[in-house]
Amino acid sequence: MTDFHQVEDINKKYNIAFGAHLHDLMARHGRDVVTVASIGNIEQKQVYRVLKGEHAASLRTIIALAKGVGVKPKDLFDFDFDLE
Repeated sequence: MTDFHQVEDINKKYNIAFGAHLHDLMARHGRDVVTVASIGNIEQKQVYRVLKGEHAASLRTIIALAKGVGVKPKDLFDFDFDLE
Protein backbone atom coordinates (compact mmCIF):
# COMPACT_ATOMS: atom_id res chain seq x y z
CA MET A 1 0.00 0.00 0.00
CA THR A 2 1.36 3.42 -0.90
CA ASP A 3 1.71 6.28 1.54
CA PHE A 4 -1.14 8.06 -0.24
CA HIS A 5 -3.50 5.14 0.33
CA GLN A 6 -2.44 4.90 3.97
CA VAL A 7 -3.26 8.58 4.48
CA GLU A 8 -6.60 8.13 2.73
CA ASP A 9 -7.43 5.20 5.01
CA ILE A 10 -6.51 7.24 8.09
CA ASN A 11 -8.65 10.13 6.84
CA LYS A 12 -11.65 7.84 6.38
CA LYS A 13 -11.20 6.36 9.85
CA TYR A 14 -10.82 9.84 11.34
CA ASN A 15 -14.02 11.06 9.66
CA ILE A 16 -15.90 8.08 11.09
CA ALA A 17 -14.46 8.67 14.57
CA PHE A 18 -15.29 12.39 14.33
CA GLY A 19 -18.87 11.52 13.39
CA ALA A 20 -19.17 9.12 16.31
CA HIS A 21 -17.85 11.78 18.68
CA LEU A 22 -20.31 14.33 17.26
CA HIS A 23 -23.11 11.82 17.81
CA ASP A 24 -22.04 11.37 21.45
CA LEU A 25 -21.91 15.14 22.01
CA MET A 26 -25.34 15.56 20.50
CA ALA A 27 -26.75 12.87 22.78
CA ARG A 28 -25.11 14.39 25.87
CA HIS A 29 -26.55 17.80 25.05
CA GLY A 30 -29.97 16.47 24.08
CA ARG A 31 -29.72 17.69 20.49
CA ASP A 32 -30.98 15.94 17.38
CA VAL A 33 -30.04 16.53 13.76
CA VAL A 34 -32.95 18.87 13.12
CA THR A 35 -32.05 21.04 16.12
CA VAL A 36 -28.32 21.12 15.35
CA ALA A 37 -28.99 22.05 11.72
CA SER A 38 -31.52 24.70 12.67
CA ILE A 39 -29.39 26.38 15.34
CA GLY A 40 -26.22 26.07 13.25
CA ASN A 41 -27.99 27.31 10.13
CA ILE A 42 -26.81 24.41 7.97
CA GLU A 43 -28.64 21.73 6.03
CA GLN A 44 -29.67 18.55 7.83
CA LYS A 45 -28.01 16.62 5.02
CA GLN A 46 -24.63 18.12 6.02
CA VAL A 47 -25.08 17.01 9.62
CA TYR A 48 -26.00 13.48 8.52
CA ARG A 49 -22.96 13.27 6.23
CA VAL A 50 -20.60 14.29 9.03
CA LEU A 51 -22.28 11.88 11.46
CA LYS A 52 -21.81 9.03 8.97
CA GLY A 53 -18.18 9.99 8.32
CA GLU A 54 -18.90 10.49 4.64
CA HIS A 55 -16.73 13.61 4.42
CA ALA A 56 -14.55 15.89 6.48
CA ALA A 57 -16.27 18.95 7.87
CA SER A 58 -15.05 22.33 6.67
CA LEU A 59 -14.26 25.09 9.15
CA ARG A 60 -17.62 26.69 8.39
CA THR A 61 -19.37 23.41 9.15
CA ILE A 62 -17.35 22.88 12.34
CA ILE A 63 -18.45 26.28 13.64
CA ALA A 64 -22.07 25.60 12.68
CA LEU A 65 -22.02 22.17 14.33
CA ALA A 66 -20.48 23.55 17.52
CA LYS A 67 -23.12 26.27 17.66
CA GLY A 68 -25.87 23.73 16.99
CA VAL A 69 -24.68 21.31 19.65
CA GLY A 70 -23.95 24.07 22.15
CA VAL A 71 -20.22 23.48 22.56
CA LYS A 72 -16.99 25.24 21.62
CA PRO A 73 -15.48 24.23 18.27
CA LYS A 74 -12.44 22.75 20.06
CA ASP A 75 -14.76 20.33 21.89
CA LEU A 76 -15.57 18.67 18.57
CA PHE A 77 -11.91 17.61 18.31
CA ASP A 78 -11.54 16.37 21.88
CA PHE A 79 -11.56 12.62 21.29
CA ASP A 80 -8.95 9.89 21.07
CA PHE A 81 -7.80 8.80 17.66
CA ASP A 82 -4.90 6.53 16.73
CA LEU A 83 -2.99 7.66 13.65
CA GLU A 84 -1.79 4.13 12.93
